[in-house]
Amino acid sequence: VEQNPKFAVKIIRNLGRRLIRMNEIAMQGDARNNILQSVNDSSESSKDQSSSIPDDTQNLSLQHDGVTREYLLYVPNSYDSTTQVPLLFNLHGYEGTSIDHLTTADMRSLADQENFLLVYPQGSSDSSGNNHWNSSLPGGDNKSSADDAGFFNAMIASISSSYQVDPNRIYACGYSNGGMMSYFLGGIMSDKIAAIGSVSGTMLDGNPDPANRIPMINLHGTADTVLDYSGGDGSSSTTETLVYWASHNGASATPETNSLTSNTLRVDQFIYSDSNGTVWVEHYKIFNGSHVWFDLDLNGSNTNQLLWDFFKKHELNGPR
Repeated sequence: VEQNPKFAVKIIRNLGRRLIRMNEIAMQGDARNNILQSVNDSSESSKDQSSSIPDDTQNLSLQHDGVTREYLLYVPNSYDSTTQVPLLFNLHGYEGTSIDHLTTADMRSLADQENFLLVYPQGSSDSSGNNHWNSSLPGGDNKSSADDAGFFNAMIASISSSYQVDPNRIYACGYSNGGMMSYFLGGIMSDKIAAIGSVSGTMLDGNPDPANRIPMINLHGTADTVLDYSGGDGSSSTTETLVYWASHNGASATPETNSLTSNTLRVDQFIYSDSNGTVWVEHYKIFNGSHVWFDLDLNGSNTNQLLWDFFKKHELNGPR
């Protein structure tokens, strides 16, 4: 090596690549071995929320199933208690926290503009101390025995007792494992949830079939190495998920497709409509997009705006 400096540099570079790859594997290995273990975004790594909650956001708790469950609630500046307003849940990913997800996917200014109540719930801890959502029916596919669906019912009841919530306009979206939970809520709570959204999430095989129509919006990157765009390991592919929800909602299986750009990224939009022109499923395919809450700019709309623009077109009884 001393006699061949170029060879030494090559060895050092290769070692650096291997160390980086080993770190990636350490972060992503559990997710590959178990589809429920969606790796959290780097901005959602902290588990200490005590000093980070914004002054304008309430840190609330309730008792459910013998356990104290927590959530963050933001009441928009435009709320006046005389008119019922929508309620939107935004769920963190595996190992994430509600406050870190609020920081990453901050919808507070949008809530002010559109006048909706905004909730960032906190998942429970599994046996390893990792925050998660149980996005399947009770059984071995879940990470714990926590009754997360019941927690959402309890939050809806508690918030509705203090604020004017429009029961026909309750929505759920989430990142990664939070996206999985949104699909699950759509499956088992279609009598309360008006529409769902998933960002870098996936739908697990065996997700409950909703009793009612559930509009769905999905954003997923083709370079997601945690929850693959093509599915696998117990999850549906993105295409299978889109076709499932389009079929369930009575929309055409053949979407309208539009090519867009966000900075240097190519983004294809897929729109699944019924014969009346109602859009029931919308998908944004981000080419070379990774496992993140996307920082998009599509004709002035970011991920938050895309989600809300889709949600506000729907209510529990159908399109608005």
